[in-house]
Amino acid sequence: MTALTNTASKSKARALPKIKGKAFVMGFYLLFLLLPIYWLVNMSLQSNNEILSSFSLWPNDLTFSNYSTILTDPSWYTTYLNSMAYVAMNMAISLVVALPAAYAFSRYSFLGDKHLFFWLLTNRMAPPAVFALPFFQLYSSVGLFDKHIAVALAHCLFNVPLAVWILEGFMRGVPKEIDETAYIDGYSFPRFFIRIFMPLIASGIGVAAFFLFMFSWVELLLSRTLTSVDAKPIAAAMTRTASAAGLDWGVLAAAGVLTIIPGALVIYFVRNYIAKGFALGRV
Repeated sequence: MTALTNTASKSKARALPKIKGKAFVMGFYLLFLLLPIYWLVNMSLQSNNEILSSFSLWPNDLTFSNYSTILTDPSWYTTYLNSMAYVAMNMAISLVVALPAAYAFSRYSFLGDKHLFFWLLTNRMAPPAVFALPFFQLYSSVGLFDKHIAVALAHCLFNVPLAVWILEGFMRGVPKEIDETAYIDGYSFPRFFIRIFMPLIASGIGVAAFFLFMFSWVELLLSRTLTSVDAKPIAAAMTRTASAAGLDWGVLAAAGVLTIIPGALVIYFVRNYIAKGFALGRV
């Protein structure tokens, strides 16, 4: 009994340094990740003069004027509304198009299905700069320039293939016998798809919605090229803060903090779905 106790004590003694080492590495990694965010928040609570004149780990003269500028100046807060508008439109359009397309790829075999699926993914691999000029010329000629729907449709070129790829993986995990049983029970396809099939792949829809939001929210080139005033997004507004006195660092930092909040909220609500996506190997 004494020998077993001594063996257990030695094992715990050897395991303790390993645990401390892992905790140190994890703590250092989290610090490395959170330091830029902390510094952004710190700058957003300082005046422009303090930012340029001194180096401080926390605000010496705490101010919320930068956030007040963002929330009261129409040239700032309207850009947030513009970004949210075209992001929501893009997510809705992409999911409506991608759901039936992914179902077709997961359930049926047809001529050229593998080639078509690969072609969709190649659109996602292309850089947005390749399509900026064609979209600009096309939308200018049909009167869609500086419209929210213009940016939403342009982002569909990249988001629809991504959503189809993610959803197809989740749909393949649903047995085909469920489809056949529903048809035998008299379900029409729209009723079966909405009431039975979509709840089964709710985690896949959550994962796809998360990635659609993230790409459309942070994308700058197309959203800046296809807009001017009425639909200008926050990402484009943040690149135009220069004045005769130089860059307004405090306002720019406050805008950066506010752009992080929607993404953080989306991650919070779909965090469990993302874990399932990793488990299924589609993320």
